[in-house]
Amino acid sequence: MRAQLKLVVAVLASMLVLGGVATAAEDRTLGLGDRGADVTEVQIRIAGWAADGPQRTFVAVDGIFGPATEAALKRFQRAYGLTASGQVDAPTQQALDALADPDGSTAHFDFAEFHSKDGAGFGGGKVGSSTVQENVRRLMYKLEAVRKKAGDAPITINSGFRSIAHNSNVGGASNSQHMYGIAADIVISGTSVGQAIGHAQTSGFSGIIRYDTFTHVDSRVEYGYGAGSWYWAT
Repeated sequence: MRAQLKLVVAVLASMLVLGGVATAAEDRTLGLGDRGADVTEVQIRIAGWAADGPQRTFVAVDGIFGPATEAALKRFQRAYGLTASGQVDAPTQQALDALADPDGSTAHFDFAEFHSKDGAGFGGGKVGSSTVQENVRRLMYKLEAVRKKAGDAPITINSGFRSIAHNSNVGGASNSQHMYGIAADIVISGTSVGQAIGHAQTSGFSGIIRYDTFTHVDSRVEYGYGAGSWYWAT
Protein backbone atom coordinates (compact mmCIF):
# COMPACT_ATOMS: atom_id res chain seq x y z
CA MET A 1 0.00 0.00 0.00
CA ARG A 2 1.40 3.37 -0.98
CA ALA A 3 1.94 6.57 0.99
CA GLN A 4 -1.36 8.31 1.55
CA LEU A 5 -2.64 11.85 1.03
CA LYS A 6 -2.11 13.10 4.57
CA LEU A 7 1.60 12.41 4.36
CA VAL A 8 1.82 14.16 0.99
CA VAL A 9 0.01 17.18 2.44
CA ALA A 10 2.42 17.27 5.37
CA VAL A 11 5.39 17.14 2.99
CA LEU A 12 3.99 20.01 0.96
CA ALA A 13 3.23 22.02 4.08
CA SER A 14 6.69 21.54 5.54
CA MET A 15 8.32 22.53 2.28
CA LEU A 16 6.19 25.67 2.13
CA VAL A 17 7.17 26.56 5.69
CA LEU A 18 10.80 26.31 4.68
CA GLY A 19 10.20 28.38 1.57
CA GLY A 20 11.21 25.55 -0.74
CA VAL A 21 9.58 24.09 -3.82
CA ALA A 22 7.77 20.85 -3.09
CA THR A 23 7.04 18.11 -5.58
CA ALA A 24 4.21 15.64 -5.09
CA ALA A 25 5.31 12.40 -3.47
CA GLU A 26 4.87 9.29 -5.56
CA ASP A 27 2.15 6.82 -4.62
CA ARG A 28 4.41 4.07 -3.31
CA THR A 29 5.23 1.80 -0.41
CA LEU A 30 8.30 3.20 1.28
CA GLY A 31 11.19 0.90 2.13
CA LEU A 32 14.94 0.43 1.84
CA GLY A 33 16.50 2.32 -1.05
CA ASP A 34 13.65 4.78 -1.59
CA ARG A 35 14.36 8.49 -1.77
CA GLY A 36 12.28 11.63 -1.80
CA ALA A 37 10.27 14.18 0.15
CA ASP A 38 7.92 11.48 1.41
CA VAL A 39 10.89 9.63 2.93
CA THR A 40 12.02 12.89 4.56
CA GLU A 41 8.61 13.30 6.20
CA VAL A 42 8.67 9.75 7.53
CA GLN A 43 12.14 10.37 8.97
CA ILE A 44 10.87 13.47 10.76
CA ARG A 45 7.99 11.52 12.28
CA ILE A 46 10.11 8.57 13.50
CA ALA A 47 13.14 10.62 14.58
CA GLY A 48 12.42 9.89 18.22
CA TRP A 49 12.94 6.16 17.70
CA ALA A 50 16.68 6.44 17.11
CA ALA A 51 17.92 3.67 19.42
CA ASP A 52 16.90 0.76 21.64
CA GLY A 53 19.05 1.96 24.55
CA PRO A 54 21.07 5.06 25.48
CA GLN A 55 23.08 5.91 22.38
CA ARG A 56 24.51 9.03 20.80
CA THR A 57 22.83 8.65 17.45
CA PHE A 58 19.98 10.23 15.51
CA VAL A 59 17.85 9.51 12.47
CA ALA A 60 19.23 11.54 9.57
CA VAL A 61 16.52 13.57 7.86
CA ASP A 62 18.00 13.31 4.40
CA GLY A 63 15.27 11.77 2.27
CA ILE A 64 17.20 8.50 1.86
CA PHE A 65 15.58 5.35 3.27
CA GLY A 66 18.63 3.53 4.59
CA PRO A 67 19.22 0.94 7.32
CA ALA A 68 19.02 3.48 10.16
CA THR A 69 15.64 4.70 8.93
CA GLU A 70 14.44 1.13 8.63
CA ALA A 71 15.58 0.31 12.17
CA ALA A 72 13.87 3.42 13.58
CA LEU A 73 10.68 2.57 11.71
CA LYS A 74 10.69 -0.95 13.16
CA ARG A 75 10.99 0.50 16.68
CA PHE A 76 8.07 2.80 15.94
CA GLN A 77 6.02 -0.10 14.60
CA ARG A 78 6.70 -2.28 17.63
CA ALA A 79 5.83 0.58 20.00
CA TYR A 80 2.48 1.05 18.28
CA GLY A 81 1.63 -2.65 18.12
CA LEU A 82 2.24 -2.96 14.39
CA THR A 83 4.07 -5.62 12.38
CA ALA A 84 7.73 -4.57 12.38
CA SER A 85 8.15 -4.84 8.62
CA GLY A 86 10.42 -1.84 8.23
CA GLN A 87 8.16 -0.61 5.44
CA VAL A 88 5.55 2.16 5.44
CA ASP A 89 2.51 -0.01 4.81
CA ALA A 90 -1.11 1.07 5.31
CA PRO A 91 -1.34 0.42 9.09
CA THR A 92 1.99 2.19 9.64
CA GLN A 93 0.87 5.14 7.55
CA GLN A 94 -2.31 5.35 9.60
CA ALA A 95 -0.28 5.44 12.82
CA LEU A 96 2.04 8.11 11.41
CA ASP A 97 -0.93 10.18 10.26
CA ALA A 98 -2.54 9.91 13.69
CA LEU A 99 0.42 11.81 15.15
CA ALA A 100 -0.16 14.82 12.89
CA ASP A 101 -2.49 17.74 13.57
CA PRO A 102 -4.05 19.66 10.64
CA ASP A 103 -2.27 22.88 11.65
CA GLY A 104 1.14 21.22 11.24
CA SER A 105 1.71 20.51 14.92
CA THR A 106 1.37 17.07 16.47
CA ALA A 107 -1.30 15.13 18.32
CA HIS A 108 -0.13 16.03 21.83
CA PHE A 109 1.67 19.34 21.35
CA ASP A 110 0.58 22.80 20.17
CA PHE A 111 2.80 25.42 18.59
CA ALA A 112 1.72 27.90 21.27
CA GLU A 113 3.39 25.76 23.93
CA PHE A 114 6.74 26.51 22.30
CA HIS A 115 6.26 30.26 21.74
CA SER A 116 8.76 32.62 23.32
CA LYS A 117 7.51 33.67 26.76
CA ASP A 118 7.92 37.39 25.93
CA GLY A 119 5.07 37.37 23.42
CA ALA A 120 7.34 37.22 20.36
CA GLY A 121 5.82 33.96 19.14
CA PHE A 122 8.46 32.45 16.86
CA GLY A 123 9.99 35.81 15.97
CA GLY A 124 13.14 37.58 17.09
CA GLY A 125 15.35 34.50 17.19
CA LYS A 126 18.61 33.67 15.46
CA VAL A 127 16.76 32.24 12.45
CA GLY A 128 13.55 33.34 10.76
CA SER A 129 10.15 32.56 12.26
CA SER A 130 9.21 30.07 9.52
CA THR A 131 12.44 28.14 10.13
CA VAL A 132 11.78 28.18 13.87
CA GLN A 133 8.30 26.77 13.32
CA GLU A 134 9.59 23.94 11.16
CA ASN A 135 12.34 23.20 13.70
CA VAL A 136 9.71 23.09 16.45
CA ARG A 137 7.56 20.76 14.35
CA ARG A 138 10.47 18.35 14.07
CA LEU A 139 11.13 18.65 17.79
CA MET A 140 7.51 17.81 18.54
CA TYR A 141 7.81 14.44 16.82
CA LYS A 142 10.79 13.52 18.96
CA LEU A 143 8.81 14.52 22.02
CA GLU A 144 5.89 12.39 20.83
CA ALA A 145 8.28 9.42 21.00
CA VAL A 146 9.44 10.40 24.48
CA ARG A 147 5.81 10.66 25.56
CA LYS A 148 5.06 7.21 24.18
CA LYS A 149 8.06 5.70 25.95
CA ALA A 150 6.87 7.30 29.19
CA GLY A 151 3.57 5.43 28.97
CA ASP A 152 1.74 8.28 27.23
CA ALA A 153 2.39 10.56 30.19
CA PRO A 154 1.70 14.25 29.44
CA ILE A 155 4.73 16.47 28.88
CA THR A 156 4.86 20.09 30.03
CA ILE A 157 7.03 22.48 28.01
CA ASN A 158 8.67 24.82 30.52
CA SER A 159 10.60 26.60 27.78
CA GLY A 160 10.58 26.08 24.01
CA PHE A 161 11.69 28.73 21.54
CA ARG A 162 13.17 31.92 22.99
CA SER A 163 13.64 35.22 21.21
CA ILE A 164 17.12 36.68 21.56
CA ALA A 165 15.72 39.31 23.93
CA HIS A 166 13.92 36.79 26.11
CA ASN A 167 16.93 34.48 26.20
CA SER A 168 19.04 37.38 27.44
CA ASN A 169 16.44 38.33 30.05
CA VAL A 170 16.38 34.81 31.53
CA GLY A 171 20.18 34.49 31.51
CA GLY A 172 20.37 31.92 28.72
CA ALA A 173 23.61 30.93 27.02
CA SER A 174 24.78 33.26 24.24
CA ASN A 175 24.26 30.51 21.66
CA SER A 176 21.32 28.83 23.38
CA GLN A 177 19.68 26.21 21.20
CA HIS A 178 16.33 27.64 22.30
CA MET A 179 16.88 30.64 20.00
CA TYR A 180 16.71 28.34 16.96
CA GLY A 181 13.63 26.38 18.02
CA ILE A 182 15.57 23.14 18.39
CA ALA A 183 15.41 22.84 22.20
CA ALA A 184 12.89 22.39 24.97
CA ASP A 185 12.93 22.19 28.76
CA ILE A 186 10.46 19.47 29.70
CA VAL A 187 8.71 17.87 32.64
CA ILE A 188 7.06 14.47 32.16
CA SER A 189 4.10 13.90 34.45
CA GLY A 190 4.76 11.22 37.07
CA THR A 191 8.30 10.71 35.78
CA SER A 192 11.57 11.56 37.52
CA VAL A 193 14.25 13.65 35.86
CA GLY A 194 16.42 10.54 35.67
CA GLN A 195 13.69 8.59 33.89
CA ALA A 196 13.11 11.49 31.48
CA ILE A 197 16.81 11.51 30.66
CA GLY A 198 16.69 7.78 29.96
CA HIS A 199 13.90 8.29 27.44
CA ALA A 200 15.70 11.22 25.83
CA GLN A 201 18.89 9.16 25.41
CA THR A 202 17.06 6.78 23.06
CA SER A 203 15.27 9.53 21.14
CA GLY A 204 17.98 11.14 19.03
CA PHE A 205 18.66 14.16 21.26
CA SER A 206 22.26 15.35 21.00
CA GLY A 207 21.88 17.81 23.86
CA ILE A 208 20.56 16.57 27.22
CA ILE A 209 21.04 18.51 30.45
CA ARG A 210 19.85 17.49 33.90
CA TYR A 211 18.27 20.13 36.12
CA ASP A 212 16.71 19.61 39.52
CA THR A 213 13.10 19.72 38.36
CA PHE A 214 13.22 19.47 34.55
CA THR A 215 15.25 18.12 31.64
CA HIS A 216 16.70 20.11 28.75
CA VAL A 217 16.72 18.37 25.36
CA ASP A 218 17.92 19.61 22.00
CA SER A 219 19.04 18.47 18.54
CA ARG A 220 22.17 20.60 18.30
CA VAL A 221 24.31 18.40 16.02
CA GLU A 222 21.64 18.11 13.32
CA TYR A 223 21.75 21.78 12.35
CA GLY A 224 24.57 23.85 10.91
CA TYR A 225 23.80 26.68 13.29
CA GLY A 226 23.49 24.45 16.34
CA ALA A 227 26.31 23.53 18.69
CA GLY A 228 28.61 21.20 16.77
CA SER A 229 29.14 18.39 19.24
CA TRP A 230 27.14 16.11 21.52
CA TYR A 231 26.57 17.32 25.08
CA TRP A 232 24.95 15.06 27.64
CA ALA A 233 25.26 16.52 31.15
CA THR A 234 23.24 13.85 32.90
